Amino acid sequence: MATTTLINDERHLLDELGRALDALERTTGVKGRVATLEPKVGKGYRPDALIDIQVEGKKHRYAVEAKTRVDRLAILGQVRAQFAQIDKRGILFAPYITAAIAKECRKLELAFLDIAGNAYLHETGLHVYITGEKPEGLVTTAMGPKGGGTATALRIVFALMCNPELLNAPYREIVEAANVALGAIGRVFDDLEKRGYIAGRQKKRNRRFLEPMRLFEEWVTNYPIKLRPKLNARRFRAANPDWWKQADLAGLHAYWGGEIAAHRLTNYLKPATCTIYIEPDQNKAEPTRALARLVAANRLRADPEGDIEVLDAFWYLPPTVAYPDVVPPILAYADLIATLDPRNLEVAKLIREQHIDNAFAKA
Repeated sequence: MATTTLINDERHLLDELGRALDALERTTGVKGRVATLEPKVGKGYRPDALIDIQVEGKKHRYAVEAKTRVDRLAILGQVRAQFAQIDKRGILFAPYITAAIAKECRKLELAFLDIAGNAYLHETGLHVYITGEKPEGLVTTAMGPKGGGTATALRIVFALMCNPELLNAPYREIVEAANVALGAIGRVFDDLEKRGYIAGRQKKRNRRFLEPMRLFEEWVTNYPIKLRPKLNARRFRAANPDWWKQADLAGLHAYWGGEIAAHRLTNYLKPATCTIYIEPDQNKAEPTRALARLVAANRLRADPEGDIEVLDAFWYLPPTVAYPDVVPPILAYADLIATLDPRNLEVAKLIREQHIDNAFAKA
């Protein structure tokens, strides 16, 4: 019996594209071929490959985003946002796409392909939707180096992306910015260097990003899975749905995230939910002091189903002058992508274009 292995390196996974295209032909009769690997299609996002699907003499070209596994819905939002940056059709490729994930892909109109022969392709002259095909064997390997995917690593990478000057700063400054233990810094830098995200040495003060956009995309994918669940989420509801318009976060060390951050940064989205990040009180004897002030001042009431979510802030960076009460754009973007809401994905693209891409270009 053949075995399908989830390779922990997406570049190696591309070797399996040929098998996936063979499986597509087996289940649908549609033929395809790999056109090129790691093509240059623009200044920002670079897909992993281009493939051509042939139907009735017509060629349909797709940009490929390869994932070692797709077991979280947040990944779909990130992939869809990546494809929105290029003027080509996009297709998600993974060793195996479950029926549940396939259903969500179809809702998002996100094409997919796997080695088992499952696929979704929908455009003029090409309609394919195959689910339920099982791989003959499935061996799961690790998703990658431990240092690159832990909550601690995500805190550190976030601080570095928000303030690239920290790449060459003393470790104690990174510790303060990311609120992590000193011993974690070196391990994360070693991991980033091994995986080709940074180069240089801190002692020579010549560290620099090599692949800042790919690192950002990896962070956005992992944040809702590995860091956000650890941020002590609490939910509330307000009698007045527009309470946030008059709310003052000054003095609370609190910041708007999610849809309200998007509204502040772009003036485009009408918020339907509220996300607030608030710095945990350092005085453990009064752990909810700042939160209590926020709740009392705005007459919020606890509600596990409420549309107001309060999370612990996990960074200690100076706020921007233009948006002192808003989370860094990288985090606002990640919050929006994780919702899979089409309107949020649309405004996330604006945030990326207006506040993120240019900043990374200078990194």
